Amino acid sequence: MRLSVLDLVPVRSDQTSAHALAATVRLAQTADRLGFTRYWVAEHHNMPSVGATSPPVVLAYLAAQTAQVRLGSGGVMLPNHAPLAVAEQFALLEAAAPGRIDLGIGRAPGSDPVTSVMLRGNRSGAPDEDVANFPDYLDHVRAMMSSRGVQVQLRDGDYLLKATPAAAGEPRLWLLGSSMYSARLAAAKGLPYVFAHHFSGQGTQEALAYYRANFTPSEVCAAPTTFLTVNAAVAETRAEAEALMLPNLQMMARLRTGRPLGPVDVVEDALAAVVSDAEQRIIDSGLRRAVVGAPDEAAEQVQTLADRFGVDEVMINPVASARRGTDPATAPGRERTCELLAKELL
Repeated sequence: MRLSVLDLVPVRSDQTSAHALAATVRLAQTADRLGFTRYWVAEHHNMPSVGATSPPVVLAYLAAQTAQVRLGSGGVMLPNHAPLAVAEQFALLEAAAPGRIDLGIGRAPGSDPVTSVMLRGNRSGAPDEDVANFPDYLDHVRAMMSSRGVQVQLRDGDYLLKATPAAAGEPRLWLLGSSMYSARLAAAKGLPYVFAHHFSGQGTQEALAYYRANFTPSEVCAAPTTFLTVNAAVAETRAEAEALMLPNLQMMARLRTGRPLGPVDVVEDALAAVVSDAEQRIIDSGLRRAVVGAPDEAAEQVQTLADRFGVDEVMINPVASARRGTDPATAPGRERTCELLAKELL
């Protein structure tokens, strides 16, 4: 079993952005020390509870403060960005931390429509066109990061375009998704693929089965390569693990019922919160899908998920919040989740 970490750089109600980033550094160093395989940072925008707005910036910061864990995006939302900009950022990261960089790419905006438009700036074309051109953009990023570069056809001849002048290696490219679209595209292009099981838990089996059955080998990947993502909170007792996970579950319930979002609550505020019946159903569903409990039962849940979906790597999203009075520059519940699972499984 290989364990990895997905980090959205959550911002609690007792934290500033600086605090949340400091806690992420500590968590990445914990994963590095314990022998986790990867540490991925997601891209989200204009959300009070998520500090991970720019994966390449966060990854550069983490690369300077870790030694061996693979660092990557989970993912960069490509329609928000020019393909050349993404290729340059990750080619530079690979040059700075050779052999340690993953580029996970997604098709969703990771934001609301207004924010998505602002991210695109004055780029011509509608956002829908960028989504429609996503397969081509994916090819462009991959080619520009390579030592070969890509030939751009102009009227007076071809123009060679490279993300970096002298690439000695390339980031590992992964395609991410939460629908059958990404499974089909990853299979057709021969790319490693990750389904966002932590997000909804729906369609994972179907997507992975299609990907494996229809995979076309490529120079990037000779055989189907995938792993599983799951939300997790682990503590010495199940009751404490559930309490630490509750703020995240309530936040997701607010998101899916259209209520205004704020930062992630501390545990005491979450325990005192009044939720609707609809929100409680979402909370209960999220709890059933997550890895949550004492170390032995949580480890068994991880292994069961790995066996069910046929993977030998599980990427946990440690969503444990904190109790009031915790040092805001730390996230002990998230660190403890990694430590307890590592003790059982690594």
